[in-house]
Amino acid sequence: MVRVKPFAAIRPPKNLVTEVAAPPYDVLNSEEALAMAGEKSLLHITKPEIDFKPIAGEHEERTYAKAVENFKAWKEKGWLVQDDKEKYYVYAQTMGSRTQYGLVLCAHTDDYAEGIIKKHELTRKDKEDDRMVHVRIQNANIEPVFFAYKDNDELNDIVAKAAAGEPEYKFVDENNFTHTFWVIDDDATIARITDIFTKDIDAFYVADGHHRTAAAARVGAEKKAQNPHHTGKEEYNYFMAVCFPESHLAIIDYNRVVKDLNGLSGEEFLKALENDFTVEAKGSEIYHPAGLHNFSMYIGGTWYSLTAKAGRYNDEDPIGVLDVTILSNLVLDKILGIKDLRTDKRIDFVGGIRGLGELSRRVDSGEMKVAFALYPVSMEQLINIADTGNIMPPKTTWFEPKLRSGLAIHSLD
Repeated sequence: MVRVKPFAAIRPPKNLVTEVAAPPYDVLNSEEALAMAGEKSLLHITKPEIDFKPIAGEHEERTYAKAVENFKAWKEKGWLVQDDKEKYYVYAQTMGSRTQYGLVLCAHTDDYAEGIIKKHELTRKDKEDDRMVHVRIQNANIEPVFFAYKDNDELNDIVAKAAAGEPEYKFVDENNFTHTFWVIDDDATIARITDIFTKDIDAFYVADGHHRTAAAARVGAEKKAQNPHHTGKEEYNYFMAVCFPESHLAIIDYNRVVKDLNGLSGEEFLKALENDFTVEAKGSEIYHPAGLHNFSMYIGGTWYSLTAKAGRYNDEDPIGVLDVTILSNLVLDKILGIKDLRTDKRIDFVGGIRGLGELSRRVDSGEMKVAFALYPVSMEQLINIADTGNIMPPKTTWFEPKLRSGLAIHSLD
């Protein structure tokens, strides 16, 4: 079972939340962050390179030092204030007609090491190292990770009751997503939440933030090794997460665009596809995948439906049955010669939040030659893959909305 605890969040006063809260560090480049960041924005802490003219390198020593300086200044100025006791928090995100409600809590670093916090993606050590530096120098989890867990009726009821009250924060961001935040400070409720997770929730599933999760676990292990009087109760044994019940989450498609046809003409490429797919031209209007194993393709001003033929994939293999695997094996590798999705410069990835119009735009511009849209992976598939110890191919899942940074920070002191 998972180990969790409440924490005394460092967070903005109610009247400053819209000035402090910011998108996560990895969804903006430095120029975009500079353009967005107001005086009090958390971006000065998560992307401090923007405070230099010209913009500094993200990994320079002076950049890291500026992050520490700014975090300290934000607390001194009262733009970030620590709560007076350990609490849980409810964080809701609304996109269109759908709202997902998560609990903001601290998860245990050992649960990641022991496989109780389950992953579905590989991580890169260089990215882990970068995130470790930020946790280490700030002695804090500035930004949360994004977890899922299997539904629990009592936890759902507790969250619903909290969300029926007056929110601490409520605002609409630049993408027209609504963020709402409540504080749970009743001692009995706090104790019950801890008890339910400890006794009834058997795993967390990393939805978004694999590198931050791995980095937090490594910092916890590092601090443990450095402390001769380690007891296991220290705050550094925990890191901040927003945890959503499985039923609240929807995975958005993660699509592909490719720069060339590997020497083939358009006609030759379409003919090659017919070996493994039923290919149907759909015209100039955007065509969305109709279900699993059906793909949209845009090339030469026309949308196509590609349906994988029976026997070309293994429904008994949790990885082989994924549409990202089918597309990679039968098209990207077999026909287009793209062997490694992580390193090949001929392919790029487009989150479904941008819409399929972004795919046709990039092809019509001449930047790309062909685009593919995939039917989204389900939460059931993600959990099954994590439970069986498998790893999804790169760029398989896209979660939206992204967690807003700055609503809560966890100190490791």
